[in-house]
Amino acid sequence: MRLATWNVNSIRSRADRVVAWLQRRDVDVLALQETKCRDDQFPESRFTDLGYQVAHVGHSQWNGVAILSRVGLADVEIGFPGQPGWGEDPAAEARAIGATCGGVRVWSLYVPNGRTLTDPHYDYKLRWLEALRTTAAGWLDRDADTPVALVGDWNIAPQDEDVWDMSVFTHSTHVSEPERAAFRAFLDGGYADVVRPHAPGPGVYTYWDYTQLRFPRREGMRIDFVLGSPALAARTTGALIDREERKGKGASDHAPVVVDLAP
Repeated sequence: MRLATWNVNSIRSRADRVVAWLQRRDVDVLALQETKCRDDQFPESRFTDLGYQVAHVGHSQWNGVAILSRVGLADVEIGFPGQPGWGEDPAAEARAIGATCGGVRVWSLYVPNGRTLTDPHYDYKLRWLEALRTTAAGWLDRDADTPVALVGDWNIAPQDEDVWDMSVFTHSTHVSEPERAAFRAFLDGGYADVVRPHAPGPGVYTYWDYTQLRFPRREGMRIDFVLGSPALAARTTGALIDREERKGKGASDHAPVVVDLAP
C-alpha cells in the first residue's frame, strides 16, 4: 500500500497536477491539506474517475482537508474528539479528517500556522496540538494493533536541520521550543516519524516559500510529516519526499510525502 500526503494549496487550481501525479506515482491513499474550497466545490469526479473514493471537509477558501482512497474509505470522521475551535464564537475549522483505508486509520491534518509568537493563533496552535496528542494517545491505548497514520502539514520544523538557516527564524513560529515540544510529545507517546529514516537531512525539505527564489536557492523547511503508530511503523518499507513536484508552472509550495507499507 502506498500512502501519501500533500498540502496542495488549492485543489481547484491544481487538480490536473494531482491527477497526473497520482497516476505517475501509483498512490493508493492520498491525504490533502489546504484544499481551499467548500465541499460542493471540490472536483470530486476528477478522482472518482480514477477509481478513488473521496472524503472532504471544507467551509470556505481557507483550510480544507481530504482523503482519496482506492483501497476503501470507511468510518469517515470530521474533526477529532476534543478539537479546539477558533474565532470569537469558537468553531472547529476544516483541519482534520479521518478514515479507514485498506485497514489503516488515516488522518489528514492541517495544523494551525501560529502566525507569530504573540498572536492568539499561536496559543490556538498549541492547544490544537495538545488536544490531538491526547486523542491520539487514546487511540493507541484502546487498540495498539491498529495501524494509525497522522499525516499532513504540521507547520513545525522539529529539528534545526529542518530549516535552511536557523538564524532566519529567530523569534519565529515553526521552530519555537513549545511547538517542538508539542511535536516531540507525539514521538514520546509512541508515534514515529516514519519518513526521516528513509529521507534523512540536512537539506531535505517539504516546503519552499514562493517568494525570494526560495526553491531554486534550496531555502526550504521540513514541515510535512507522516507519524505512524507502532503497528504502522513496523510495516513501513520505504519513504520519499517528491521534490520534483515542487517544480514547474502552477506547483504547490509543498512537495508530496510518500510512504510505502508492507501488507
